[in-house]
Amino acid sequence: MIQDHPVTRRRALTAAAAGLGLSLALSACGGSSNPLSTGSAASSGGAGGSGKALVIGSADFTESQIVAELYAGALNAAGVQATTKPNIGAREVYYKAVQDGSVDVVPDYTGNLLLYVDTSATQVSASDIASALPGKLAKGLAILDPAKAEDKDAMVVTKASAARYSLKSLEDMAKVCKDLVIGAPATFEKRAYGLPGLKDKYNCVPKQFQPMSDGGGPVTLKALLSNDVQVADIYTTTPSIADNDLVVLDDPKNNFIAQQVVPLVRTDTVSDKAKSALNAVSKQLTTEDLVNLNRSVSGTQKQSPADAAKAWLKEKGLAS
Repeated sequence: MIQDHPVTRRRALTAAAAGLGLSLALSACGGSSNPLSTGSAASSGGAGGSGKALVIGSADFTESQIVAELYAGALNAAGVQATTKPNIGAREVYYKAVQDGSVDVVPDYTGNLLLYVDTSATQVSASDIASALPGKLAKGLAILDPAKAEDKDAMVVTKASAARYSLKSLEDMAKVCKDLVIGAPATFEKRAYGLPGLKDKYNCVPKQFQPMSDGGGPVTLKALLSNDVQVADIYTTTPSIADNDLVVLDDPKNNFIAQQVVPLVRTDTVSDKAKSALNAVSKQLTTEDLVNLNRSVSGTQKQSPADAAKAWLKEKGLAS
């Protein structure tokens, strides 16, 4: 989970890279290596309104694959036939796939999806982002109900550092920022929500910035636990936060914008019955659920995304 984290994937792309990725994806569409050409088989059931099974795509990281399996499992349990097509690629690839009909549904994250379709967007709260998104999506696309579950950047400290510096929020961190080393991906140094955002919103300029190459993974965790850095950028669905009793600092000024999990769908193929099944997943899915699902797949249990999703759906009464 840690090394292929969604936020790492989502935020690492520049506009130039997005264009290159799209052209590569499109040129590969005729080849056998195209990720849209293979997928898991669906169970029996009615289709999503077009007479064919709905295709549920996912991005190229574990959490997206898990959520795609949640969607497909819930649909099949509701009598809407669905298959999964995992590892399509990054947002500029899977967004195009929904547009061109290669897939019908894909899980996404509200904040970064809005910034993708509207680079000038300034909304930060969950409600404002969810309200702005529908009007910015391409024709024929829509979002359904966002889940409570979020996967977003967070400033994380050890309990020892929280006690030493009296840290509960980024406002508290700002008071001692000059004494702290922040560890985060190299892009954090210039990203709007990174060091510039901390300075702008909280007047926080750290003693030192330590670039980390593993996207909040084991190297970052080791640096934090050994006090080589006092604050680390670790994402909210990373199991290591709970597993190491770390403290996520509150962000009252919304430096890190909301990133709710949400189904992105084609409106001409996803029926009302399918929408109800997908919304039922969103209604119950929490950030804690995502943490546990990620742990099940990427931790010692080594479950497949499909098996982890099946167990969650059964637990929540969404599948037998």
